[in-house]
Amino acid sequence: MPKIYTRTGDDGTTGLIGGKRVTKGALRIEAYGTADELNAVLGVARSQTLPGRVDQILREVQDELFTVGALLALPEGAEPGKWEIPAITDEAVSRLEREIDECEKELEPLRKFILPGGSAAGAFLHLARTVARRTERCCVALAREESLDPRIIRYLNRLSDLFFVLARYVNHLAGCPESHPPFGKP
Repeated sequence: MPKIYTRTGDDGTTGLIGGKRVTKGALRIEAYGTADELNAVLGVARSQTLPGRVDQILREVQDELFTVGALLALPEGAEPGKWEIPAITDEAVSRLEREIDECEKELEPLRKFILPGGSAAGAFLHLARTVARRTERCCVALAREESLDPRIIRYLNRLSDLFFVLARYVNHLAGCPESHPPFGKP
């Protein structure tokens, strides 16, 4: 088995899929690094006691986030099919919307802003929501500089909505009441 360290990044560069070297500060690297961070947060969330349905949703999302990271690790103009990387599809976005709708059926309508927290699982899902938003912002910035499949941005936008609803959902099932800031309505 080869060693985990290669020393090739000691000069502040890293390789994209296909071998092209870029600075570790490049927008593309920031975008896929943040997607990887989000996937790790989901791993922590999944280490908590979750309803089976929520765990299954998060497992599917982890697979899709790995795909997002791979798509972001391709240099501009590279063909994903050449590397056998699937696309993020409109159906994936629709599936997230269906999951949101199903969970919201069991929740009280949102009348005020809520503070992140509740159960450990709920708090980690709130954290995932914020990292998903940051991932989306990174991808929006990247899309201004290079071509990027717009479905990735739509997926990430919907994903943060899903994590917000899942945080509320797991907190509701755990009997954790929502806390509200002293002002504001959504």
